[in-house]
Amino acid sequence: MPTEPFQSNPLRDGLNLRSIPDPCSLIIFGASGDLTHRKLVPALYNLAADGALPQAISVVGFARRDKTSEVFRKELGEAVRKFSRQAVNDELWENFSNSITYHRSEFDNPEGYVSLARHLEELDAARGTRGNRLFYLAVAPDQFEVILENLRKSGLNTAAPGSWARVIVEKPFGTDLPSARRLNDLVESAFDESQTYRIDHYLGKETAQNIMVMRFANAIFEAMWNSRYIDHVQITASEPLGVEGRAGYYDKSGALRDMVQNHLLQLLCLTAMEPPAGLDADSIRDEKVKVLRSLRPLAGDEVFRHVVRAQYGAGAVNGKRVAAYRDELNVNPESNTETFVALEVNVDNWRWAGVPFFIRVGKRLPKGGTEIAVQFKSVPPVLFRATGETVDDNVLVIRIQPDEGISLRMCAKMPGSSLRIEPVKMDFHYGTSFGKATPEAYERLLLDAMSGDATLFARRDEVEEAWKFIDLIHEAWRTRSNDLAIYSAGSWGPSEADELIKRHEATWRRL
Repeated sequence: MPTEPFQSNPLRDGLNLRSIPDPCSLIIFGASGDLTHRKLVPALYNLAADGALPQAISVVGFARRDKTSEVFRKELGEAVRKFSRQAVNDELWENFSNSITYHRSEFDNPEGYVSLARHLEELDAARGTRGNRLFYLAVAPDQFEVILENLRKSGLNTAAPGSWARVIVEKPFGTDLPSARRLNDLVESAFDESQTYRIDHYLGKETAQNIMVMRFANAIFEAMWNSRYIDHVQITASEPLGVEGRAGYYDKSGALRDMVQNHLLQLLCLTAMEPPAGLDADSIRDEKVKVLRSLRPLAGDEVFRHVVRAQYGAGAVNGKRVAAYRDELNVNPESNTETFVALEVNVDNWRWAGVPFFIRVGKRLPKGGTEIAVQFKSVPPVLFRATGETVDDNVLVIRIQPDEGISLRMCAKMPGSSLRIEPVKMDFHYGTSFGKATPEAYERLLLDAMSGDATLFARRDEVEEAWKFIDLIHEAWRTRSNDLAIYSAGSWGPSEADELIKRHEATWRRL
């Protein structure tokens, strides 16, 4: 067993950006899975390279497959070289990988948790991790109950005086309101709310975090962030991929549950929320919950007037022919699962009365990306009417991914003797403006969980309020199936979605 703690550099590129978290052990349940290899351990390596990890850290993989710590480290090393956002330094990886061990056990075997407790105590003594535990449930939701119950019975959910124990829970967090409540109760039986971190990786993206700074630190935006100046808001998440081996999950979920209930409603909350009383986690999450409670319910016939659902048919994406959704492997050939959904959502409060939020998400679209587009109202046309020139509306675009940044479209006169008005764009890119790569979402979220900062994690009432809104839509969908539209793969979705936004005399932006 390694005895020397991993020593991280206390400075990140010469800048003290934040305090280093307490020493701790990170225990990953489901450590042999894809999430650990593609996201979690590459994120930890990048944090190590940036000097952001605790001075003493242990990473324990808990899984059912039979392997040694040496084999586990070798597998992770290959994954880090493939998925890390920065080139791998062999010496740094060797140093960091010494903090990794593997603990083999079935999830339902109580003895596995007893031996895990002994292993963690040994790591505390050898590496100085001080009894601090961060449990990461990187497993399917049907495994949560047995893991949480065994953590409770073994006492691993409680910490000694002066230490802490926390749990990170991955989405999907329920499939509807009743299941979310059951899952919340289950987690609460082992960890209280202050110990629980429900992860939504969209909130770890740099631009999502920057929405509050852009709004509340810039008077030019906050003064106009209301129904007097804003015509409508579009939130789009587009991807060219299909189900990509996730058919077993996706065919039971669909775009509304998979993306809108969590990721896109979270972006809506950040866009629409009022200024929080402070920057602490609960002050921010209080304001997000107020937005969710202000959403105008969509139920019954209102669903079919304000929501469009669709499924991709055969077509071509990036010049490559692709099959229809119903012809994908492991998809029910009669499936009515939506791969595209567009909604008109209203936030019924003082700030946003009369401003529709149009949300759109889809698979097999021409281009991948996620953005928030705030379209301002038109200027009076009287001044330039005689010239015949068209004045485009101002649009503020917040790009969540890829190429994270912010752009503002405004009008300017073209050079020359005649009056020609053309739209121009002021563009800010994170990568070029700050001269350094944008951290991956999981880097920030893991670091925050180690630090005890829950700001970017969903609280219980957030999750349940979001499901209340989504469940009404699903309830209406169960009453009929003839509203499911079909769109060609490689298109921007069904014509019904265009008609939805056209009623507001607007069009969807092309990413």
